[in-house]
Amino acid sequence: MSTPPTAPQKKAPSRNFVQQIIDADRKAGKNGGRVHTRFPPEPNGYLHIGHAKSICLNFGLAVQYGGKCNLRFDDTNPIKEEEQYVRSIIEDVRWLGFDWEDRLCYGSDYFGKMFDCAVDLINKGKAYVCDLTADQTREYRGTLTSPGKNSPFRDRGVEENLDLFERMRAGEFPDGSRTLRAKIDMASPNLNMRDPVMYRILHAGHHRTSEEWCIYPMYDWAHGLEDSVERITHSICTLEFENHRPLYDWFLDALGVFHPQQIEFARLELTYTVMSKRKLLELVQEKLVGGWDDPRMPTLSGLRRRGVTPESIRAFCDRIGVAKFNSTIDIATLQNCVREDLNKRAPRVMGVLRPLRVVIENYPENEVEELDAVNNPEDPSAGTRKVPFSRVLYIEHEDFMEEPPRKFFRLALGREVRLRYAYFITCRDVIKDESTGEVVELRCSYDPATRGGDSPDGRKVKATLHWVSEKHAVDIEVRLYNHLFTKEVPDSTEEGGDWRENLNPESLEVLPSCKAEPSLANAQPGTRFQFERKGYFCVDPDSTSEKRVFNRTVSLRDSWARAQKKAAGK
Repeated sequence: MSTPPTAPQKKAPSRNFVQQIIDADRKAGKNGGRVHTRFPPEPNGYLHIGHAKSICLNFGLAVQYGGKCNLRFDDTNPIKEEEQYVRSIIEDVRWLGFDWEDRLCYGSDYFGKMFDCAVDLINKGKAYVCDLTADQTREYRGTLTSPGKNSPFRDRGVEENLDLFERMRAGEFPDGSRTLRAKIDMASPNLNMRDPVMYRILHAGHHRTSEEWCIYPMYDWAHGLEDSVERITHSICTLEFENHRPLYDWFLDALGVFHPQQIEFARLELTYTVMSKRKLLELVQEKLVGGWDDPRMPTLSGLRRRGVTPESIRAFCDRIGVAKFNSTIDIATLQNCVREDLNKRAPRVMGVLRPLRVVIENYPENEVEELDAVNNPEDPSAGTRKVPFSRVLYIEHEDFMEEPPRKFFRLALGREVRLRYAYFITCRDVIKDESTGEVVELRCSYDPATRGGDSPDGRKVKATLHWVSEKHAVDIEVRLYNHLFTKEVPDSTEEGGDWRENLNPESLEVLPSCKAEPSLANAQPGTRFQFERKGYFCVDPDSTSEKRVFNRTVSLRDSWARAQKKAAGK
């Protein structure tokens, strides 16, 4: 008797290296099998798509392992931090679909604890107050090829250091006059270990603690302590912190406190954009964009305003994965994720961006038909809607040519095409502006037997056009967005050049006189649609009761890549 064939086993999804580390820790019983991560943004700007990768990783791991993830603000630099950034970050993380429950934390919550720990290191002879200026500190630090040299204040006694540190805390000294430094090794090959600064004097109000403090902890000192206090098990950072890990470990070991494990992964870099917070801030401050939520920005608020869904961003982060080595992701990958998601959820409508008037001369003048239109062919449960059809319509200007080339199948003199959900029409005459020669109106005829878009005699047409009834059209404004930069890597400029030189002057085109079907008359901000044949669009908050404004989220295909290949002669 023959043995029936067994069904092929489905291959288990591969585990990224962070998951492999956590799996090994749990198997070894480390931390009692707990998994506790955190997303620790600095409130000095709006979150961007790169932060989304970290958010999805940290919160996703907590969900996967039945653990916890904190949202913690590393608010240790009052000069650059603002409450508006805190509010925007909270909104963005929630929008992405993640919940920190009751674990909203701030580095400033631990300022007192950090101060006490610094005193502990002073008492252990592992920290000292240094009077070198910032320039002198850099000079004493040495280089990658030469060791540093000890500060002349390195051997101060414990009592003197405690006294000076307390006086720093009390506000006796001016900004920049003294620092507290860890006493490690000025000859270390790792520059981060050459007596790093732990505290600097900064007489500046903090957005949460007001004037309570005039000394503020440096990131490397604060970060590990924050993780330790919150009992984080896996402190996941981007690769630029890899060389800081020995310092992270040194501080926690020197204090003898709970010691999380720092793990570094590759940050996200996207083509045709910048991810530097400094550069994004300059774009906003120099009014090169309309603000942090400008739909051309890679910020989560900008992507949200453009119409990108949180589901598509999470799918994108899942698709690109987690790696140990830096690389740049083609922005087309993000756009494809957006298309795939919106294709499933966005209702279809008809909107004409550059209207050309069409008069169907043999259609009754005062007749109006209500035609059935499919709301979403990907979702049968979305049902249908009624769209009005009448004698005078609008089609896209680009859908007509007087002298069409060989592969142009849309409307031309004497040619028949299909109107979506409606009839076959044939162009009979062209009306032009006498002064410019521009085509302003087409005179056509229709075949009443083709209602619904099919011919009973079986004749075929090669093009189907979208349209809007003139009598029922809604006036809308459409904003067409393209890449903010013309170069794949905007930072790569000629010597002496400026990254701003790579800004795309055609990144925004405003079309103020578009026409849409009447179902869009009351469309609310944030609502997404597919304009048939034109792309995916979202209602902008700038909309008014008089006119709706639509942002193009993404085209139906990667038109930018095709245009670039054409320009390059490929």
